[in-house]
Amino acid sequence: MARMRFDGLDKLSRDLKKMEQNAKRLEGRHEVSFSELFTASFMRRHTRFSSIDELLEAGGFQGRTQEEFDAIPTSELDAHIAKVTKFRSWEELLSEAVGDYAMKQLGF
Repeated sequence: MARMRFDGLDKLSRDLKKMEQNAKRLEGRHEVSFSELFTASFMRRHTRFSSIDELLEAGGFQGRTQEEFDAIPTSELDAHIAKVTKFRSWEELLSEAVGDYAMKQLGF
């Protein structure tokens, strides 16, 4: 029977081990700033804005502090997000940003 030789399995094993370690660091609850979630590259890929602050300001919202952001009516924020992005709601936009953040943290 023929045999095949594989090179690079050691590297694959190291990469998988690194991803496992990174995944363990993601376990549990974490606080992540908007600037970490909504990076300039994320915003350019998914919106016409360069920052989350710019997106919020375009809707007439203040979101520089947690209190200001929490005061934004969800229905108004959702309507703005649906109008100026490909997402139907704030939750969809946030979910995409969290997914991107997690993938980066895993090493993808």
